[in-house]
Amino acid sequence: MACESQIFSLSGPSFLTAVDWNNSGHRRSVAASLVQGVYTLENDRRQNRQALAPPWWHSFNFRLVQILVDNHDVSHFGAVFEFLNHLSGSGAGPPQYVIAFRGTIPKPGNREEDFKLDLHLLINDLQKSSRFQMGLETACQIVQHAGPAKVWLAGHSLGSSLALVVGREMAKTMGLHLETYLFNPPFIAPPIERLANEKLKLGLRFANSLVTAGLAAATRRNDGRETEPFALLCAWVPYLFINTADPICSEYVGYFKHREDMESIGAGKIGRLATKHSIGSVLSSAVGKEREPLHLIPSAYLTLNLTPPSNFREAHGICQWWAHDLLLDYKYYQHK
Repeated sequence: MACESQIFSLSGPSFLTAVDWNNSGHRRSVAASLVQGVYTLENDRRQNRQALAPPWWHSFNFRLVQILVDNHDVSHFGAVFEFLNHLSGSGAGPPQYVIAFRGTIPKPGNREEDFKLDLHLLINDLQKSSRFQMGLETACQIVQHAGPAKVWLAGHSLGSSLALVVGREMAKTMGLHLETYLFNPPFIAPPIERLANEKLKLGLRFANSLVTAGLAAATRRNDGRETEPFALLCAWVPYLFINTADPICSEYVGYFKHREDMESIGAGKIGRLATKHSIGSVLSSAVGKEREPLHLIPSAYLTLNLTPPSNFREAHGICQWWAHDLLLDYKYYQHK
């Protein structure tokens, strides 16, 4: 039996009958719905059932043009959607293509390979996975055909990490800045943001920044390179959608806020060095294994869902991001 969350008419944004592409909430809802479409596409395949997925993209005038299939378990982990009757004009306008990635499905037939990707994420080498390679190749092909201004990336949870690393790679190596929607992106660090004591949070983050900056300074190579990967990413500003009650992604709130706090207490130099590194990446670099901290980004538009969830599943779920009664806060961070 199909879960209610997979049926568009029961849990999707069916109220969104006319999309205003200049409305950020509408754009968020469409991007999240396309990601849910990938989840449902895979559930349709796994259960060999009548397709429930198409309404998740047909409702917004998209068509499915490509399915990204994992080489190992043949699961559908991503998809490319094309907007029909794309018209140019004033305002933001719809994307011509959206490349969407689902997150982990902890069920038989999916969990083995999905958990392997989660492990790649934890040890900071997601870019070595076949899913990343396929996602990057697909994005390059679509961008070559349509141009970067007409292509979106979107993902949820593990899928948002895939979208993030694809977007990072294109920005860093090609100078292409794709509009990117990251729902509940994992932040690989203890969830300090979940602590209630503000002084304790500040103290822990300050100590972590001090150690990270110290290690980074001690292991920094003097090879004459002026342009760091972090600097190359400054002009790319992805959209991050964070539920402050979700321990998987909530640390992004503290990560960006702490940069401002370090400036305000006169420790900006330490903060700026620490924000580019993680302790794990510094130690890896020290033993000759270059691993950029892929979850650390210079700039972002943060949308914070402050609506109290009833449980973890709700706090981390994709369905929250098309609800029309959310208590939201918005933050913009531009690294210079």
